[in-house]
Amino acid sequence: MANKTTSEKLATLQKGYTLEGATIELGAAIIDGELHKDAPVRLPLSMMNRHGLVAGATGTGKTVTLHMMAEQLSTAGVPVFLADIKGDLSGLATAATGSEKLTARTEGIGQAWQGRTFPVEFLALGGDGNGVPVRATVSSFGPILLSRIMELNDTQESSLQLVFYFADKNGLELIDLKDLRAVIQFLTSAEGKDQLEELGGLSKATAGVILRELVSLEAQGLEKFFGEPEFDTAELLRTAPDGRGVITCLELPTLQTKPMLFSTFLMWLLADLFEDLPEAGDLDKPKLVFFLDEAHLLFNDASKAFLEAITTTVRLIRSKGVGIFFVTQTPKDVPAEVLGQLANRVQHALRAFTPEDAKALKATVSTFPMSDYDLEETLTSAGIGEAVITVMNEKGAPTPVALTRLRAPESVMGPSDEALVRSTVAGSALLTKYGTAVDNHSAFEKLSGKAAAPTGPAAAGSVPREPVQGEPVQGGPVQGGPVQGGADQDDVDAEARRIEEEILGRPSSRPAPSAETRRRTPAEDAPAPRPGAGDSMVGDIGGMLGGALGGGLKSMARSIGTQLGRELLRGVFGTSSRRRRR
Repeated sequence: MANKTTSEKLATLQKGYTLEGATIELGAAIIDGELHKDAPVRLPLSMMNRHGLVAGATGTGKTVTLHMMAEQLSTAGVPVFLADIKGDLSGLATAATGSEKLTARTEGIGQAWQGRTFPVEFLALGGDGNGVPVRATVSSFGPILLSRIMELNDTQESSLQLVFYFADKNGLELIDLKDLRAVIQFLTSAEGKDQLEELGGLSKATAGVILRELVSLEAQGLEKFFGEPEFDTAELLRTAPDGRGVITCLELPTLQTKPMLFSTFLMWLLADLFEDLPEAGDLDKPKLVFFLDEAHLLFNDASKAFLEAITTTVRLIRSKGVGIFFVTQTPKDVPAEVLGQLANRVQHALRAFTPEDAKALKATVSTFPMSDYDLEETLTSAGIGEAVITVMNEKGAPTPVALTRLRAPESVMGPSDEALVRSTVAGSALLTKYGTAVDNHSAFEKLSGKAAAPTGPAAAGSVPREPVQGEPVQGGPVQGGPVQGGADQDDVDAEARRIEEEILGRPSSRPAPSAETRRRTPAEDAPAPRPGAGDSMVGDIGGMLGGALGGGLKSMARSIGTQLGRELLRGVFGTSSRRRRR
């Protein structure tokens, strides 16, 4: 407050940032215009999964801040994911060199600076760039996220959910865009009109609109992203042989032409992690910290279902040991439901050149706790590499607000040499696993009667299976009647038992198949039951499925009741990983 002396303000900050456990060192406090290296500002490592926001106007140092935080997380053994929008973050693989100016800065804040490199893995969305190609199957991506990329309205989104339901129910694997196109074309054809009518909420006109949007995606070259081998998000959780966390940098050089794909893909990664990771409780350090750059792209014109799914993911993924930091220009870019869950705040300078800017400034100030600073003045006068910070301390309370001069990264603040990036990618173990696209037998081949084009060796876990009783065989399109599912009744029952055990966390009450007809048992096929799940979840299953997947599936969830088939094994975004479906 105004009546406090500088010494009193200093004592408040020193006490507020005195922490017992491991920390991420952010910098030193500036009080009444003076830098105090005896007042370090830090963030508890154990609170990194309480999520955070790095905000500020263009050019104020947001990218350098997340660069510096990623270095320290890696050193602490925490894997990091970075969306490398501008290509600047590849410098993490190159040690920085000192200078007179840098030495003066680091000594002024009490930083023992030393240039060093960090373990970096380079990925590229659909192979669009120098990194290891990253792909997802259409089925895994799910209808809600795909609707976001296709910019469908709520009605069309619900209709697309019905298309996915039909494909799941009838054993039509949606691997790439041509698979989804083939299913929609079948439903709108003379052969598929009966199935289209059975879906109820899907009109032929709406299916035609979705088909046109799908063709538009293919025309934009997005077919490279959808396919196999699908990226396993467990790759993001690796550590280097020396114990440091691997920093995964995902690039998309053509972001300006595909902003929706980039931001939506980041949510697919989070959704997949959310579905796969077990509950972890309170940890000494997070399993992964995920920096989501250009976060405003995620929320622009988002549907209600999409926003609800983001909110659910952010709220619940914390207990699985994953921290998310949204990086954007102003807190207004993030919906209130999400912003309220971001406990750690690093706010760089804001500009107030227009009435809209002034409004955003006042809104930002109102989100901070009471402090000894005039935040409106501080946020408009902070220099590059300075930020107003408040984080959650080890007791779960906010720390005092501190204007902070931030630490300098120890690797290059800019891109690494392209030859170094290429050699790093060439030596990556992931390149062997994901470098060559494969085209396995899926919906397109089943409906057209064509064999899959051999484009490369099948990836691990993607070996085409033998058809089982009742499944359409390769060589002919579906005619009349419903498409047969991918298994006989024993398989369906086994799958239902597996899903029931996974959801309820206890043995299924369904009878097991006889020894003569048994193919798989839940013990062989299911992941270990999650501890803590109870019978009280049963009554909520229909509501959760309906709410998460949107209005188009609410009536389905009610009508199916306790028949938990594989078509419902989808997450909060309607996502479905192959390894979860097996």
